[in-house]
Amino acid sequence: MNRLRRTPVDVWFEPLIIIVIGVGYAIWYNQTTFTTTEKASLAWSTLQSTIVDHIKLTLVSTVIVVVIAIPLGILLTREAAKWLSPIVVNIANIGQAAPAVGLIVLFTFWLGTGFRTAVLGLVVYAILPILQNTIIGLRQVDQRTIEASRGIGYSSLRTLVQVELPLAVPVILNGVRTALVILVGTATLSTFIGATSLGTLITTGVTLFLPKLLISGAILVGLLAMTIDWLGRLFELVATPRGVA
Repeated sequence: MNRLRRTPVDVWFEPLIIIVIGVGYAIWYNQTTFTTTEKASLAWSTLQSTIVDHIKLTLVSTVIVVVIAIPLGILLTREAAKWLSPIVVNIANIGQAAPAVGLIVLFTFWLGTGFRTAVLGLVVYAILPILQNTIIGLRQVDQRTIEASRGIGYSSLRTLVQVELPLAVPVILNGVRTALVILVGTATLSTFIGATSLGTLITTGVTLFLPKLLISGAILVGLLAMTIDWLGRLFELVATPRGVA
């Protein structure tokens, strides 16, 4: 009982919401009469492929964003490059401030349609949360802790790896979670440039006036976003060093 009380509310409450919505959708699905087009789009063989493509698009984009944003955020907190921080953050902010659809369509003129273009658009759109949280997390580390680390003979690299990054982990991972949720939702727009995703259900539902297909697409995207957010929260708890809030 005490262990349950110590567990953050979102860790056990969010999966309950996911289960309730999932069960509710399953009941509605089994009791609803669909048109031929809706049946074809929502058949498990087709739906499974669509969900996998959506997840692949999201994860590939996330990996690229993480590989770019975290090292860049670390670099911008080093003394020699601190002056560049406002410039780089503002550039990343422009990427997220731009309409996602416009951004993806803009890259289409350069790279054409398809998976690669969708990934590039998503990377530009989602880089800000991870970059900003990496910078904030590292800057929040107490300077006295860093000085103590250097005082006992740690090099700047060892201090970064063994002191600064572990203390900044909760903030950095929170940025990764935020980016993941943004990417799951935004990935639906990739359907406009020929990359398969759950957005295909939504656009087909709108184009052909099939509200049941539209509702199904919206619910499935929501369930996927909440599931990934919950898994990210679990990883955040596991990866955060003991004693670090």
